[in-house]
Amino acid sequence: MAGRLSINCSASGPCTYVIVHSVIRTPSRSCCVDEVAAQHVDADAIVHYGHACMSQTSRLPVIYVFGKKDIDIADCMDSLISSLRASPSFREDGGAIMLRHDVSYAHRASMFSVALPDNQLINELLEKLEAALSSSIKVLYTQIPLASTPARDGIEQAQTASCASTGGASDDTPVDDYTILFVGGESLSLTNLIMTHAQSEVHSYDPKTRTARIESGRTNKLLMRRYAVVQKARDADVFGILVGTLGVASYLPLISHLRTILSRAHKKSYTISVGKLNPAKLANFLEIDCFVLVACPENSLIDAKDFLRPIITPYELEIALRTEQSWTGQYVLDFDKLLTQQNPPEGSDEDLDQPVFSLVTGKYRHAKRYGAPASSHETSVASSAMVLRNHDNTVATLSDSAAGQFLQSRSFRGLEARLGQDAPSILEQGRSGIARGYQDDVNNK
Repeated sequence: MAGRLSINCSASGPCTYVIVHSVIRTPSRSCCVDEVAAQHVDADAIVHYGHACMSQTSRLPVIYVFGKKDIDIADCMDSLISSLRASPSFREDGGAIMLRHDVSYAHRASMFSVALPDNQLINELLEKLEAALSSSIKVLYTQIPLASTPARDGIEQAQTASCASTGGASDDTPVDDYTILFVGGESLSLTNLIMTHAQSEVHSYDPKTRTARIESGRTNKLLMRRYAVVQKARDADVFGILVGTLGVASYLPLISHLRTILSRAHKKSYTISVGKLNPAKLANFLEIDCFVLVACPENSLIDAKDFLRPIITPYELEIALRTEQSWTGQYVLDFDKLLTQQNPPEGSDEDLDQPVFSLVTGKYRHAKRYGAPASSHETSVASSAMVLRNHDNTVATLSDSAAGQFLQSRSFRGLEARLGQDAPSILEQGRSGIARGYQDDVNNK
């Protein structure tokens, strides 16, 4: 971390002192604004360079400086229109088209924005659509902001949407009727767009390969893969809440919400703050059956095939804790939407001794209940509870400790203390010197 002092003085006004700190980011989650590192230098604002997930910040204002990638507007429009015409499900008598693009093409935003007169992309798209389709097609676009301010009192900053429509500027079309055109290569942004708009048809154009294709074909595969992870989470009794972000707004209320619904479902939860995820790091918590990752939308979907335990999103946790095994295919990654769609508490008339059928193993199992009165099944396994003994030899049983129960089930529990069983050893003088030549080594020469 380095600092630079800039002084701007004029004869008619006071001097302005600006201290610029350069923060070198780690490769993990470089799309998020690092508010914690900025607060270490008492920064008043952040200038974020490079790719960004555009998550709402909670503490400091941010100025974004995106990369600039070249794009052929004419080839982009021709390829996307050809992809639309080749789609058998595209409606020619109505509906709406939503334009999305990667942040690296924000420097050509004037081509996308209908609020500016030189909107080449929108005008060309409208001309081609009017020539081939009905005039009832609406084209919607939201311009990516180049700066953002932190959310205040849980209210997220609203973005100004610029919409163009051949039939008016109304954007009250249902989400299912949207046809999404995405400009950008294969990325996490495109994957999240497909997951969160599973009911819509998505066409993408890669400016690097100059090709367009329909992305909705792999939506079902992604959803089925996530549904399999949800079924594994239904069999879990101990959850680990992984805090993968410290800058996205509403992450603290979301963690509190996750703890509440896990406690309501009689599940045990541990909160772990992690940096970059890797299998070796999470393998240290063998007592945890499933992890819930609280991170920005671009880093929430983790392919956990290399991990020992499944990793799910907060929305997938809510699905896994439901009594009925149903899922409409809706997918939510936004923190504020998750908090506003909170399910009411379930009734307390649930039979704790009732076995649960697992779709993963195909068998019935007795789920462990934490924070609930001991059932008849749990009473039979009470011998595995952790026992604490203090200096007064007072015994306390922690029957609700998942880590203690896991420790009791292990054959190796660490080095034995053997207090009072072995005589203390005699103190001896150790070696002195430096590593390349200790004193006793020099004396032996």
